[in-house]
Amino acid sequence: MAIWGPSRKGRAMHLDVQDLKKFYYRTGLGRVAQRAVRDQLRDLWPNSKGQTVAGYGFAAPLLRPFIGDARRVVALMPGPQGVMHWPAGQDNMSVLCEETIWPLQTGQVDKLVLMHGLETSENPSALLDECFRVLGPGGRVMFVVPNRAGLWARRDVTPFGYGRPYSLTQLEAQLKRHSFTPERHAAVLFTPPSQRKVWLKWANTFEGFGRRVSSYLAGGVLMVEASKQVYAPKKKGLGVDVRAPLRVLEGARPKPVAGRDASPQR
Repeated sequence: MAIWGPSRKGRAMHLDVQDLKKFYYRTGLGRVAQRAVRDQLRDLWPNSKGQTVAGYGFAAPLLRPFIGDARRVVALMPGPQGVMHWPAGQDNMSVLCEETIWPLQTGQVDKLVLMHGLETSENPSALLDECFRVLGPGGRVMFVVPNRAGLWARRDVTPFGYGRPYSLTQLEAQLKRHSFTPERHAAVLFTPPSQRKVWLKWANTFEGFGRRVSSYLAGGVLMVEASKQVYAPKKKGLGVDVRAPLRVLEGARPKPVAGRDASPQR
């Protein structure tokens, strides 16, 4: 199954894992894209020591730097996409899963990365709910999606040319509707989406220049970080805290009314 077929203008579709693997690991443009996104992610998340890091979609190319630093790393790959052994030459850390039912406990994940997951999902609302479920309080999630204003979303020669491209405003609004708090955003892939060697040779220059010029307008891919904030439930009613209660009435006893016995009549 080749990914360079159906237009992204149709309904959302997952891409084939073998074609994604071929693009990111065997083509010059794919290696440029992998390096640009991965380096930006590590700049935003320099520390993951002792944490659980998960990726969904085809986030495997971004997760390797976390191996050895994080307590646990897992790559979740949706059933319609397919799964591959990852990382190569090591014990497998990838797992095939349903799009909205992940084999992870609630609140288990500290950091979560989605790439080729949200924009190709047929049920993005349920997918975001599942992301929220697996994150622990204060957990962070990074969404890597095609930028509606960039060149990469307009070309079908890369995986970012499929699914629903997003603007920054659209994505942040959708995250807020699902109780996420947007924190930071960045853009990457200012390099033209072309396999020509002349463009690939200047890829690092394009990336450096693009990041200085714009944080999201010209980049081919948006990276939006959001957090899961859980607030303590509010108590019903108004609580009153008496720090210094009056003690002037302590020891006082009621006096009997004149003309009547103090004890009640039976």
